[in-house]
Parts: sequence; C-alpha cells; structure tokens
Amino acid sequence: MEYSPEEYTRHYIVQALFKLMHAYDFENIKITDITRKAGVGRATFYRYFKSKQDVILYYFEHITKEFKLTQRYIPRCKADYIYIVKNVLTAFKNQAEPIKLIRKARLEHIYLDYLNKNFVKTFEQGDMTEKAYSPYIYAGMLFNVSMKWLDNGCTDPIEELAEIIINAIYFKD
Repeated sequence: MEYSPEEYTRHYIVQALFKLMHAYDFENIKITDITRKAGVGRATFYRYFKSKQDVILYYFEHITKEFKLTQRYIPRCKADYIYIVKNVLTAFKNQAEPIKLIRKARLEHIYLDYLNKNFVKTFEQGDMTEKAYSPYIYAGMLFNVSMKWLDNGCTDPIEELAEIIINAIYFKD
C-alpha cells in the first residue's frame, strides 16, 4: 500500500505526539512541541488537525483503515465471528503501546466515541437498523473488554477472549 505525502505527514505528526506522550503528560504537550518533533510547521499541523485530540482520532481511523484492508471475510457463522474477533484483538494487541499512552492520558473516551460511531455506521449498512441500541452494546463491550485486557497486559489468550466475547453476543437458533 502506497501512501500520499499527506498521509506521511499525518503519520509523522501522530508518531511525534506518541513519542512526546512517552516523556510528558498529554496536557503539557504543545502543538509547537509536536510540530518540532514531526519536522513540520504549525500551518501544516492545522491543515490536517484541529487539536491534539484529533491526532488521536486520526490514529484510530488510520489503524482501522489498515485493518479493514486485511479483512476480506464476511462472517456467516459463529466460528467466522470468532475468527474476526481474534483478528481485532490481535490488531489491538499490536497497538497496545500507543493505546496505553492514550489511557495514561485519560483520553480513552476518544476510543469509545470512535467505536460507537463506527459500530453505528456498520449497523446502518446492514439489516439491523431496527436495533438502535445494538451498536452501543457491541462498542461498549469491545471497549470495556479491550481496556481490561490492556490493564492485564494483554496476557489472556486471544482465542479464549474471542470466544468469551462471541458467546456473550452470539444467539443463533
């Protein structure tokens, strides 16, 4: 997959923010710190982002986009859903360090808001629009389970966790 110059610039800004979050509290990081670390000007930062929180939102959008490119699978049964959840958990575990920084900064609400919006969008595309609360049930469960798993160091086996999640939501006659 090739990236445009704009995507590279966004990537550098995201990486700069996370590097700074390793060393400083999020609220003490200034836009100037990010632009200096990323090697871009303030105008460039504001061309792509309105705030530091927008950088984090973009991070979630970007990793989701990359994840979706690897998923060419339409689930049709319980085993298929377990397979997809295992892939989601694997991707989450691969991103544990940035997510720990987001959690340390007490910004995990950005992740929850992102999950809510994406599950709503997914449900609107499917045949489940009559279940107005379903997207929030799925998003909330994924958020809470992933945060607990992160707090536990992502040590619980992915296979077991995927089965727990699917068993909690999968009802097939």
